[in-house]
Amino acid sequence: MHFQAVDTHSDIFEIDQNLDRLVHNIELLNYLNPLNIEQEKKKFFASKYSQNPQFKYRKIKFSPFKLQRLFFNQRLERIEDDDIRRLYRDIIYEYSGLIECIETIGKGKQFYYNSLKVFGTPKERDVENARFILHFANEEEGEKMIPKYNVNEAQTFFEEFGKRYDFDFNIKQSNHISAAAMVLNASDTMMLKKNHKFCENQIKVLANHEIGVHLVTTHNGKAQPLKIFSNGFVNNTETQEGLAVLSEYMSNNLTLTRLKELSYRVIAADSLIKGYSFVDTFDLLYNQYKVSRDSAWQITLRVHRGGGFTKDFLYLTGLKKVYDYYQNGNDLSLLLTGKVTIESLPVINKLMELGLAIPSAHITDSYSENQNENKKLDFILRNLK
Repeated sequence: MHFQAVDTHSDIFEIDQNLDRLVHNIELLNYLNPLNIEQEKKKFFASKYSQNPQFKYRKIKFSPFKLQRLFFNQRLERIEDDDIRRLYRDIIYEYSGLIECIETIGKGKQFYYNSLKVFGTPKERDVENARFILHFANEEEGEKMIPKYNVNEAQTFFEEFGKRYDFDFNIKQSNHISAAAMVLNASDTMMLKKNHKFCENQIKVLANHEIGVHLVTTHNGKAQPLKIFSNGFVNNTETQEGLAVLSEYMSNNLTLTRLKELSYRVIAADSLIKGYSFVDTFDLLYNQYKVSRDSAWQITLRVHRGGGFTKDFLYLTGLKKVYDYYQNGNDLSLLLTGKVTIESLPVINKLMELGLAIPSAHITDSYSENQNENKKLDFILRNLK
């Protein structure tokens, strides 16, 4: 069936493969994570939080202008189907936006405007949702929240957890990432922060989030006839992060603390549009919201890296969208077919009918049954606007 599809839709496949060759250069997070996080953190704390950090970034290994030109060289008019042609057109614009992001990392406002174009910014409603969550008193979350596992113990857990899925992936440790863990799609690698102390809850959250969703959609995407599924549809961050946090929720590992962390990210991303500096955002979180010093640093770093990176507000909006989708009895496995979005479901169904897409081979383990026992979380998620 697959080869038949290639014959009938050779124009789609040709463009899809061209884009696949080009897109490997643009793993944004690879360039966006500062190289001198630890040094700057020490300096920032020593300055009593009064001096904006000076971050250094990786050198770019390609010519942004040439790459842009190659993207726009694609002869999309050859794709006859309007919906599929629109899908590819939007994707080319998005990749072009990502190249502009990479090109302007560390260039202040220039980068910020490029990141706005690709990821958007929190709306007033999103900020209100975040504040609503932050109104709830902290819960006693106990033993499972005490950081006591080193990176090697965490790695052993992830290797064991990964056996639930019949795919292989790499685990690497690094000092140069700004999260406790992240997945690099292109190299199929789970990166762990070297000097991080993990608590039991965080290890389970990361397993269900990074392996249970991000690696599942990476592998499902790579199994698809079209590479667009693994390289990512437009705005896929929101749906993908929503699915990943839903996996934390369904495996009974989502806590109010974690939900508040996602809310602080919205507040921090919103502070960018108000023109806040690194020092200002840190001050807002640390002094006004009483976030711990390390968490305030972490959240501020995530949104200020590069010159202002708004992507972090999408975790909460994504969670709300995916939670509602799930509560309405819709099929989650369709959203696992690759790096896709809720908005693109009609075109995914069309691609399936044409034999250009296949059902998800791997399904997120936690989605088989909802094990969440925290009623307060359901109350909160139902009442987000």
